Amino acid sequence: MRTIRIAVGVLVALVVAAMGGWLWGAYGKAAADRAVETSALRMDLVEGRSSVLSARLDLYSLNFGEAGRHLNEARTQLRRAGSRLEKASREDDIKRLQPVFAQLDEAQRLAGQMDQNANARAADAAKTVADVLQAQ
Repeated sequence: MRTIRIAVGVLVALVVAAMGGWLWGAYGKAAADRAVETSALRMDLVEGRSSVLSARLDLYSLNFGEAGRHLNEARTQLRRAGSRLEKASREDDIKRLQPVFAQLDEAQRLAGQMDQNANARAADAAKTVADVLQAQ
C-alpha cells in the first residue's frame, strides 16, 4: 500500500511539473512569436521603402526601366507588409499604408511615360512608408 502511495505521489508530481513546464514554455513562446512577427513586418516595410528609394535613384539617372522594376518590388514587399498588418489587426497602419499603392501606381505610370514627375510620386510613397515605420 505504501509503494502505491509513493508511486501515485511521484506520478502526480510529474504531471504537475510537466504542466508547469508547458505553461511556462507557452508563455515565452507567445512573446517570441510576437517579436518575430514584428521584426518580419519591419523588414518588409524597410525593404519596400528601400525599393522605392532605389527607384528614385533610377529616376534621377533617367533609367526608367529599372525604376519600374524597383517600383514593382516595392509594391510586392509592401503588400506583404499589409497582409502582416491585417493579421495583427492594426487598422490604423493599414489605412496609412493604403495611399502608398496609388502613389506607386502613379509613379510607375509616369515612369512608363518617361516623366520625371514619377520621382515626386515615389518620394510621397517613401515618406508614407517611413511614417508607418515610425509608428512601429
